Amino acid sequence: MFRPLPLFVGLRYTRAKRRNHFISFISLISMLGIALGIVALIVVLSVMNGFHTEIRERILSMASHATIKAPSGAMSDWRDLLERVRRHPTVVGAAPFVEIQAMLVHGGYVNGAVLRGILPEEEDEVAELRRDMVSGSVDSLRDGSFNIVLGRELAMVLGVGPGDKVTVVTPQLSASPVGIMPRLKAFTVSGLFSVGMGDYDRGAAFISLGDAAKLMRLGEGVTGVRLKLTDLFKAPQLSRQIALDLGGTYRVSDWTQSHRNFFQALRIEKRMMTIILFLIVAVAAFNIVSTLVMVVTDKRADIAVLRTLGASPNRIMAIFMVQGTAIGLAGTLLGVIGGVILALNVEAIVSWIEGLFDVHFLDPSIYYISALPSDPRLADVVFIAGGAFVMSILATLYPASRAARTDPAEALRYE
Repeated sequence: MFRPLPLFVGLRYTRAKRRNHFISFISLISMLGIALGIVALIVVLSVMNGFHTEIRERILSMASHATIKAPSGAMSDWRDLLERVRRHPTVVGAAPFVEIQAMLVHGGYVNGAVLRGILPEEEDEVAELRRDMVSGSVDSLRDGSFNIVLGRELAMVLGVGPGDKVTVVTPQLSASPVGIMPRLKAFTVSGLFSVGMGDYDRGAAFISLGDAAKLMRLGEGVTGVRLKLTDLFKAPQLSRQIALDLGGTYRVSDWTQSHRNFFQALRIEKRMMTIILFLIVAVAAFNIVSTLVMVVTDKRADIAVLRTLGASPNRIMAIFMVQGTAIGLAGTLLGVIGGVILALNVEAIVSWIEGLFDVHFLDPSIYYISALPSDPRLADVVFIAGGAFVMSILATLYPASRAARTDPAEALRYE
């Protein structure tokens, strides 16, 4: 079978037992270094993906994919709007809401919170509040009942539980015999929820839509309509298209706008972590430079013989590029296989280590996410493997070009 000279000789040099075992040792270290760097990159990025997915799902269990609001004041035509958006092909669910910035008071405890007036049966279309209930039921939020569902941490701050009364203080003002006073209304705690996100567990509460409208003097109006879309990752494009299809003057926003800073910080964190960990791969890849420089020095006589037999400088250069590329390819394959296997089983491995040493890396009493989620993605694996392989090839250029410039007469002078 015909094989090109550079490929044949380069692979032979890779497999051959050299007189200088130190060169073989450096080659092995370079290969293992690339593999270790790739394993670290795949595992760390998979765990970060897992955390980001977990956080995003918890946020979107309460926040909507998109929100439609009137440009000012209450939205009076919300029933007609609800029917129209539900017929839109990109909308999975829709629900009206009333949003109130309020203070909750119980005894000597006061805490600010965002109150959201909802219709429980329709809220199920856009959020997972029913799933996150830890006490009571969301169905207790009926118009006229003046019941309230609190986040578990908010209830702890106020020192209340199911059946207790809390006073809701809204920014709406009312005239009274003693002067102008903020509007006050007592609500009965009928349930507690826990999302696993401090912003919601400590700063959110739910009441019925009708009670919220009365509290804010909206009459039959609402603050807006919340939407669940077919593809949350295309929420900006889909929400703009919905706004155009609806016509009229509506303000449409999506979850990427309402949580822009948070998710931008997560993206920057992942990008910087990728750059930092790629330095491990870069160091290992550039070990190939020292390996090939020593090989070129060790094989000066062989290079001279090949040159005298008619091998061109480009062929000599290709021989050592093949050798270095083979080291990089082997390290890349080992790293990808090891990294993917470890990323797919990292949660089980961490649990085994915690059980073995009786420790908790993510204490449930401190962290909202106590498990170690992992989400290996094909795009990340391909990017890491491709980047490592390209760095391995680049690392071969200098020693290979140095080999191509070897003077046969000078190399064979003392042989």
